[in-house]
Amino acid sequence: MPTIRHLKFATALCLARPPFGRRNLALAAALAFCVPTLSVGAESGAQAVQFDIPAQDLARALVAFTAQSHVQVLYEGDLAQGLRSAPLKGAYTPERALKALLAATPVQARFTGQRTVTLERKAPAAPSGGRTAVPADPAAATLETVVVSAAVPASDPGNPRNRNYAATDATTATKTDMPIMDTPVSVLVVPRQVMQDQQAYRLQDAVKNVSGVQQRFSTGGVDRFIVRGFDSGEVQYRNGVRLAGLNIDLANVQRVEVLKGPASVLYGRAEPGGLINIVTKRPRSEPYYALEQRFGSYGYYRTQVDATGPVTSDGRLSYGFDLSYLNADSFRDFMRTDRVFLAPSLSWRPVDSTEFNLTVEYLNEDRPYDSGIPAYGNRVAKVPISRQYDQPGLRDNREHVLVDFNWSHHFNEDWKFTNGVVSSSQRTRLNELYSDSVSGSEISRYTWFGHSNTDMVTVYGNLNGKFDTWGVGHNVLLGAEYYSIETKEPGSRVYPVDTIDLFRPVFHAVDINAIGALRPNTKYVNNESWSALYFQDSLALGDKFHLLGGGRYDWATVTSGYDDPAVFKTDTLRDSHFSPRVGLTYRPAEWLSVYGQWVESFGTSNGRSVTGQPFQPQTATQYEAGVKTELFDGRFTGSVVYFNLTKDNLVTTDPNNTRFSIAVGEARSQGVEFDVAGKITDGLSLIGNYAYIETAVTKDFSGLQGKRLPYAPLHSGSVWLKYDFQEDLLKGLSLGGGVFVADRRYGDVRNSFYDPGYARLDLYAAYRHKLGPTSLTTQLNLNNVTDTEYFNMRSRTNNQPAEPLTVIGSLRLEY
Repeated sequence: MPTIRHLKFATALCLARPPFGRRNLALAAALAFCVPTLSVGAESGAQAVQFDIPAQDLARALVAFTAQSHVQVLYEGDLAQGLRSAPLKGAYTPERALKALLAATPVQARFTGQRTVTLERKAPAAPSGGRTAVPADPAAATLETVVVSAAVPASDPGNPRNRNYAATDATTATKTDMPIMDTPVSVLVVPRQVMQDQQAYRLQDAVKNVSGVQQRFSTGGVDRFIVRGFDSGEVQYRNGVRLAGLNIDLANVQRVEVLKGPASVLYGRAEPGGLINIVTKRPRSEPYYALEQRFGSYGYYRTQVDATGPVTSDGRLSYGFDLSYLNADSFRDFMRTDRVFLAPSLSWRPVDSTEFNLTVEYLNEDRPYDSGIPAYGNRVAKVPISRQYDQPGLRDNREHVLVDFNWSHHFNEDWKFTNGVVSSSQRTRLNELYSDSVSGSEISRYTWFGHSNTDMVTVYGNLNGKFDTWGVGHNVLLGAEYYSIETKEPGSRVYPVDTIDLFRPVFHAVDINAIGALRPNTKYVNNESWSALYFQDSLALGDKFHLLGGGRYDWATVTSGYDDPAVFKTDTLRDSHFSPRVGLTYRPAEWLSVYGQWVESFGTSNGRSVTGQPFQPQTATQYEAGVKTELFDGRFTGSVVYFNLTKDNLVTTDPNNTRFSIAVGEARSQGVEFDVAGKITDGLSLIGNYAYIETAVTKDFSGLQGKRLPYAPLHSGSVWLKYDFQEDLLKGLSLGGGVFVADRRYGDVRNSFYDPGYARLDLYAAYRHKLGPTSLTTQLNLNNVTDTEYFNMRSRTNNQPAEPLTVIGSLRLEY
């Protein structure tokens, strides 16, 4: 089956990669991508473009040509295999440039439009008689064997038809287009296809495929994770911009990138274990439409719509639209979630060098508060995992609006400026009666009635340039950022109510109106802001060495506390810090790289003690070394990493009052991580990981020294396999499954209780049937087939049981 390569500047980097096995024929690019087949002279009126493309593999040279000329290139998958381009430097029209690149190859170019070109093999020389044999029916002779495939190279991660598990590029590590193999950091990618195969709809469903990442229970349904042993807080990143206190919907997420280790050099205040960055879908000029309906256990229903395509005939204005609606009960008592998510977007490219992007996201979620199950003795209490201790009938509501506007301009082929602003506003209505602490088998409970308002704004600017000095190539990034987030609870009613028995709960009626009439006794405010300047330079030292260096200076201000002096007054803390990073990558072969790095990070103080005492800013230092590989022309990637990470001024949840924190001095995390992803054969795809992480409190004044950090297992890992049948009889059928395992995890910093290790089995089956230009996919997932019981932990009071055996089916229509 031929695979058509589609190289387009808007995808930033689309490296054409030949598929496995033998491929025949050179046709149908126009059919696959709806490109006009009428040949158009491209030279007439074309302007010269400055090119700088060294001699290299033809596939990579075509990527550079596309990026520098903004011309689409279409060709059959194996056409460029084993060929090398001629070098090209200087000002040429796109047609002359392409002829020069192909001069020493058996390939020729045919322009089918002003900005579209098709590559094909040169016709063999005519026989001596001067005539070329032509079939009586050339159309029939060609069409007999033509099969059009929508296969997409791994280097085009934004394409909705991309079925690859591997990714060769990730912007999170350096905020530039540097390939993962050249970056001296550990960055892992969970592509859209993995999330689709696992029917993921929450962020936790995606990151379970990454080494060293564990979910931590966060009451209220907000995403929270442990990365390399350290709590990342209720913070994620969206296209490199910090967001806090959100529950991410994956409807418009193209991929999830996890950057391991301290990231302050580019992202400011970031927890040192690493950060999770979701990369959203962008409008595309190629039409694509999808409608999916999921249904499953516990009254689970989810509808999702995905549409993108051109608005104008020239494709310069394109749109995207994502929608999801979730209506689901739960294996937990009294739990029901209703969620609506919308994300319209526009992309406008008035000229080739300038692009504007606008996205609006709206989320409205209605769900009860869930305090989880308390610990009893040194384990989570042995009660049914469905049992709730919060009051039935109470529901929180969260409404979130985000506006993201950014634009970029290419001054020339080497210099680019990007500027953007992201504004986010969240309004939360709190109607909670939650578990606060446990004494014996009695659970004390409190009301929390009121409102919480969170407003966030980020403004950033980045200048990225490439140049040479004395034979050394530079890829430079200069940036500035302003970030502000303010959270206010203008008046909450926090009052004790009756206790409830852990083993024999009896719910008494609660007069909601009476509580609402009480005087607000809690007015909380938290305001964080910082300004920063940062720089980075990646130096190409010959063909094999890449030196990365950079730093960031932050000026940070934090104001937090309660307006009521009877609790404690509001204080303001100010600090500044310089965070450096240095790394070196050595590539002894195209498929192998070895790297090492040293990095420091900075964080402002986190929370307060129960007495109102603010904590000192947190800092961290990490040493890391690793090996990366990229095989089968980028369709399979792997990495092995060793790291040693130390964090100072560490704080963690106060075991005696979970609404506050305690300082524990210094902690260390060190270990080894292993990740693989991609295709092993034509039909077999894999994503897997393993982590061995030792954590410990190394300095403390309250008896915690030597204790393991909470929620972080010593051993953890997973493997997910999928086989796409290639035979005609079974073609379209996919079968797969995965195992997810973790060692013992402690539930608090005192290691007073734990959850033993577990192994969970998931299974998957799907059938994809072509209906003309439309495909219909029927899919079934069985999660936790063995009905294994384990918990995502938080404290002795709050521990969330994992979902038992769950069945999810879906129908997906794509056009």
